[in-house]
Amino acid sequence: MQELQYFKPKCLSDALELLNKHGKDIRILAGGTDLIIALKDKLIISPNILDIKAIEELQSISFSTEEGLSIGAAVSLNDIINSNEVIENYPILVEGAKNLANSLLRNRATLVGNLCNASPGGDMLSPSIVLEGIAEIASIDGTRKVPLKEFFIGVKKTILKENEIVTKVIYPFIKGKGKYLRKSRIKGHDLAQVAVAAFLKSDGGLNITVGAAGPTPVIVKVINNIDILKNEEEIIEKVKSAISPISDQRASKEYRTAMVEYLTKQILKELGEVV
Repeated sequence: MQELQYFKPKCLSDALELLNKHGKDIRILAGGTDLIIALKDKLIISPNILDIKAIEELQSISFSTEEGLSIGAAVSLNDIINSNEVIENYPILVEGAKNLANSLLRNRATLVGNLCNASPGGDMLSPSIVLEGIAEIASIDGTRKVPLKEFFIGVKKTILKENEIVTKVIYPFIKGKGKYLRKSRIKGHDLAQVAVAAFLKSDGGLNITVGAAGPTPVIVKVINNIDILKNEEEIIEKVKSAISPISDQRASKEYRTAMVEYLTKQILKELGEVV
């Protein structure tokens, strides 16, 4: 393990000052499930670590039909899984979280950490995008909000600047039903070979996002008031034409394409039956 300086501020303003001071020479630790391994294996070199777990304003989950759902950067995945507000109103987030690693790791791992890690196979990316989630980003210069569909710009790359931190993710309250399915090589702690999330709004609009089929999540919007069962083949072809999978150690390009088709079909069938 490399030698490093460890900071654990108790307020956001102190954390932002540290980020601004150290810039590229500091890394944020929320859950640390990815960061600690990367530091140990020297995949990441950083002389400073900023632990945000003790910052109270980053620890909450709140919900209202007017403001939607807000999940702070220090909220663990198990907190999300056990939240009645999330279970009742955003169950697709629970589906995504339950697919990530195991219960012990989910006690540490966070939604925001999974998003900021920006792995194409991250389980919280696709569900968060189809729910039209928004990242609230802070720095000493102020706060800005960015839709998650614009947040990812490459493999493990986001629009975040060196002195910025995602403080929370906000999901608008949208009536409808969502579903998340993924395929991996083994059960448990393994990234998805391919993942598909979809959300069918009560007005008939359909959002679909595919993970691990390109350098960033692939987003497909389907026009409003469409009968997804009658237009299943058209929707699947639209999804397949949008993806750009590659062959790697996890799966071949052909396998990923076939699994996107299969998972999308399964999801459309389930969503179509509840309309």
